[in-house]
Amino acid sequence: MKQNEVTKVGLRIDVDTYRGTKLGVPKLLEIFEKHGVKASFFFTVGPDNMGRHIWRLLRPAFLKKMLRSKAASLYGYDILIRGTIWPGPVIGKKLRPIIEATDNAGHEIGLHAWDHHKWQMKTDTMSAEELRSEISKGYNMLKDITGRELPCSAVAGWRCTEQTLVEKDAFPFKYNSDCRGDSIFSPGEGMAPQIPVTLPTYDELVGQDGVDNSNYNDAILKLIKRDGLNVYTIHAEVEGIVCAEMFEDLIVRAKQQNIEFVPMIDLLEGAESPLPRDAIKNIEMEGREGWLTHQASFVERMVFSRR
Repeated sequence: MKQNEVTKVGLRIDVDTYRGTKLGVPKLLEIFEKHGVKASFFFTVGPDNMGRHIWRLLRPAFLKKMLRSKAASLYGYDILIRGTIWPGPVIGKKLRPIIEATDNAGHEIGLHAWDHHKWQMKTDTMSAEELRSEISKGYNMLKDITGRELPCSAVAGWRCTEQTLVEKDAFPFKYNSDCRGDSIFSPGEGMAPQIPVTLPTYDELVGQDGVDNSNYNDAILKLIKRDGLNVYTIHAEVEGIVCAEMFEDLIVRAKQQNIEFVPMIDLLEGAESPLPRDAIKNIEMEGREGWLTHQASFVERMVFSRR
């Protein structure tokens, strides 16, 4: 790569909760408008039942992650009761104007989930009909809000199955982002490309190996590859609220280093044609609780490099 050439980083914003939509998205829109950034927003639009995750505190790996990332202060204490004492609010109905504002600002709009908690906890046990229903409900609501077909989707919690890929194939997605990996690939004949996330998220990195808020941006910038795929995920609940100032600083510093954040669909422009075929593999990942979907060849490369 030439010295002054711009490095593009696909910027993916996961919006998981009512709080993230109401408070985090408007702040991110303000930051992006100020710095001339366009990104990809993946919205959860159904009931916010994230308080049901409280039962996962009984699992050591999840409790450790929550304590290390100080999740309660990041996501707000109200998250602990969403969908428990009373039914969770339907985000797309209550906060439709915010999603419309995101679309009107020219950002890419994609589906994250209908019910984030249900998807994250039950993906691998849902029938084909249940998977199709969850995708359809979210898709139809976002289509109604934006007035057009959705170009993309990204499963909640990076939890995808082979059957999920089959069900998604019935929708006109131009790409999906359902896994972690290091290159764009085709998961099957005629299926939409997968654009994997390549960089760690805030809750995966902070508290590990001496990384804290004072040097988090340094750590992320060092991980961006000048030659290769770069996809960075932020959460409206984190970078849009408590860590908004830190995230804005990341945007400024990235520009100074010829790094440009772009909507993920822009990454398809320079992709191989035809795309290489690859598969998905579900494995546990350090820094997170439970399994995540990975690009199969990426897992093989990781295993080989550790030998």
